[in-house]
Amino acid sequence: MTVNPNLPRAEYPRPQMVRDSYICLNGKWMFELDHGCSGRARGLQNAPTLSGEINVPFCPESKLSGVEYKDFMACVWYKRTVEIQKSEKRIILHIDACDYACEVYVNGNSCGIHYGGSVPVVHDITDKVVDGKNIITVCAEDNQRSGCQPVGKQSNGYYSAGCSYTRTTGIWQTVWMEEVPNAYISNIKLTQNAALGEVSYEILCENADGMKLGCTCSFEGKPMGQVEAVVIGRVARFVLRVDERHLWNVGEGNLYDVTLTLGDDTVSTYFGLRDIVYNGRALVLNGKVVYQRLVLDQGFYPDGVWTAPTDEELINDIKRSLAMGFNGARLHQKVFEPRFLYHCDRLGYIVWGEHGNWGLDISKPTAWAGFLPEWLEILQRDYNHPAIIGWCPLNETQRDQDKRFVSMLYDMTKAYDPSRMFIDCSGWEHVKTEVVDEHNYDQNPDSLRENYEPLKEGKPPLRENAYVHVHGTASVSFVSEYGGIAWSLGEGAWGYGNAPKTEEEFLSRIKGLTDALLDNECLSAYCYTQLTDVEQEQNGLYTYDRKPKFPPEVIHAILSRKAAIEE
Repeated sequence: MTVNPNLPRAEYPRPQMVRDSYICLNGKWMFELDHGCSGRARGLQNAPTLSGEINVPFCPESKLSGVEYKDFMACVWYKRTVEIQKSEKRIILHIDACDYACEVYVNGNSCGIHYGGSVPVVHDITDKVVDGKNIITVCAEDNQRSGCQPVGKQSNGYYSAGCSYTRTTGIWQTVWMEEVPNAYISNIKLTQNAALGEVSYEILCENADGMKLGCTCSFEGKPMGQVEAVVIGRVARFVLRVDERHLWNVGEGNLYDVTLTLGDDTVSTYFGLRDIVYNGRALVLNGKVVYQRLVLDQGFYPDGVWTAPTDEELINDIKRSLAMGFNGARLHQKVFEPRFLYHCDRLGYIVWGEHGNWGLDISKPTAWAGFLPEWLEILQRDYNHPAIIGWCPLNETQRDQDKRFVSMLYDMTKAYDPSRMFIDCSGWEHVKTEVVDEHNYDQNPDSLRENYEPLKEGKPPLRENAYVHVHGTASVSFVSEYGGIAWSLGEGAWGYGNAPKTEEEFLSRIKGLTDALLDNECLSAYCYTQLTDVEQEQNGLYTYDRKPKFPPEVIHAILSRKAAIEE
């Protein structure tokens, strides 16, 4: 594997499925705005050049892209020449995320359109390339105000305002190619059984019916087991039993290394051995109740918007959270990139996988097409990450939602992944859920404490809340947004409640609010808003440029003390 270190974000983008044949296509591309979506009619797919330039994988709204165009862009075009030496191997092109409708052309020939701004666009381009110079063209349409696509926290107004921020249009994750033999592995799905020390594999293979697939496993270099299976049709299924159990746990990112071999194709991957149970009240990880001390992480960056400037910054955001006393995060209104999840896996950092449903009107039939296919792709992409302990596809939905749609999300998610916890919609309108959560930005520690006292008698909180609409008898156990305390507000900025006047007042408030939740034995999780400021929303524990507002060790002592449910 040869990578040009001068390219932006040149690290291998798919840690769970690594091959040596990585060709990074980040860096300078030709670029052109197409406000009228007329580029196809004007022949841009066949044009040798475009009018401008952009630094991929950063979105054109960002400073790092070199474009920094902040107005709405209905359509954008990318183009570059790639030198390819044809061989007997197949060539797979990857765009790890492109917002929103992405059509790829190779030498003027369309590879098809992919809908969904947060998951990979993958094309086998073998039959479209020639030996020598090849022109790759990408067209991305992004109608963010249509109500027909998820946009997350991207602003639907010209300016960033309130809790909506700078938009992301077009390519925002790594573009790359790989060569694979004719028979190759295309997907890996693994399910752990930590109690038995077993991992069940389902390997999707192409052009490999009847071939043998080998699997070898190790832990810190020590062999841990091997197994061989036969591909039947497109699938090889087998169970790997490890010689020693090294459990993945909070703060202990124990990972086994795995090598899969199918003919001439070799893939490196990994897994963490852990069992998750929701006992109706709390997360039970490997047989032990774990209090979820989570922080709201929105994954925005001052210079890159949705794209971290470096891989190191992905790691640093996790370390910043750990330094403040959190053991995980709600990855909020955004599908985070695989490398971030990989670092969560390595560091034993628990997270909830979400989608950016804001912007999608889920009262309309078009919501089904605008959400369900991409949500399934998210589940498929991220299923193997041990750090993900739960799924929450929706956040703060409206009351006129299509309840059949929300119910289908539960059924669909649980059909693909029955092992993890599930919240249908965080905060407001529950329809069909496993964990009942709510958002509470009460800034008074005494009234926050009083609100949840009835839980101890099996009664709902004092404050009327949307969770009572949930079917069945589930009771709230997770305050999935609280705090959000305003601090050092700049002009036009905001946070929740009246901003404390002194650091002592801030620390007193955050301690009082957190104690109110930790002291209630019926609550098993909190999520503090938020890790960093994001543009005008200035209620983070760090500034937008990642400077701590308070001594991390002081906040750590407040947030990490033992909870009543852990006694």
